[in-house]
Amino acid sequence: MKKIIFSMLAAMMTLTAMAQSDVWYWKDGAATKVEAVDSITFEAPVVPTDTHEYVDLGLSVKWATCNVGATSPEDYGDYFAWGETTAKEIYLWDTYTMTADGKTVLDAEDDAAAVNWGGAWRMPTLDEMKELLNPDNCSWEWTTVNEVNGYKVTSKKEGYTDKSLFLPAAGYRDGSSLNYAGSYGYYWSATRFEDYPSYAFYLGFKSGGRDWGSDGRYGGFTVRPVCP
Repeated sequence: MKKIIFSMLAAMMTLTAMAQSDVWYWKDGAATKVEAVDSITFEAPVVPTDTHEYVDLGLSVKWATCNVGATSPEDYGDYFAWGETTAKEIYLWDTYTMTADGKTVLDAEDDAAAVNWGGAWRMPTLDEMKELLNPDNCSWEWTTVNEVNGYKVTSKKEGYTDKSLFLPAAGYRDGSSLNYAGSYGYYWSATRFEDYPSYAFYLGFKSGGRDWGSDGRYGGFTVRPVCP
């Protein structure tokens, strides 16, 4: 990169010297003359921070197409205790690492989506989950994708009605067991329950309905990231 910048500057100096009072700039392999210049700013190219895909449902945030640790929309992915950023074998209060944090919303270093995916990815807040659950915003259809049960969530927003995402019913982990996989889904939000500090909010569902709720933060739930 340094060699390219030096070459560009050298070319500009040569062209400027040749043209005396004229100002030229080098772009896409060619020199272009500029009649009047107030200032020159060099910007580094924008490089994508990750390759994870998202769906724009016309809401306040964009939703990832799969869970953290998953390789496809129907893959369950990894399970995390609230505020922890790595999966583990046993989910109990005795193995929970964030016990005296005082956080009401997770910081980036405690956010499983932010730590594992990077870029602008993060866990959704409770309000963003409520937005997804709002029947005026999205329709929810219990369905099966590649033999995996879950909900297809489709936007109702004008201009976005062809956009949808799939949330697999991945169940949850308690102790060393995986419970209700294929029947229930539990997705952590980034928001803690202030009145009950040992609890945090989640989005939960089964074939008969869906809603938000709260549960003990030590439990292993899945994470579906969002981005601006």
